Amino acid sequence: MILVNTPGIEGRSLAVLGMVSGNTVQSKNAFKDIGAGFRNLVGGEVVSYTKMLAEARDVAIQRMIAQASDMGADAIVNVRFSSASIMDGAAEILAWGTAVKFM
Repeated sequence: MILVNTPGIEGRSLAVLGMVSGNTVQSKNAFKDIGAGFRNLVGGEVVSYTKMLAEARDVAIQRMIAQASDMGADAIVNVRFSSASIMDGAAEILAWGTAVKFM
């Protein structure tokens, strides 16, 4: 599956199949939250949250791809991501785009 964040794919004619999306809500355990709180005091990257968001993004992408595959898509264009804090220590990642078929 080809994923791009552009409205089209150069050199390809596309038929739009529809919008697709995938999301997940991820959280870390309380001990990781405590460690993150300490990191907040001194500054720097909170590695456990960086890893959590990378994992969540991968899950959201795979769910979006699965939905597009079910529609018979060859690619997803205009891929976008959004994140939102759901509660302390938990974040939602949403991936969405337009499923297309090569003509």
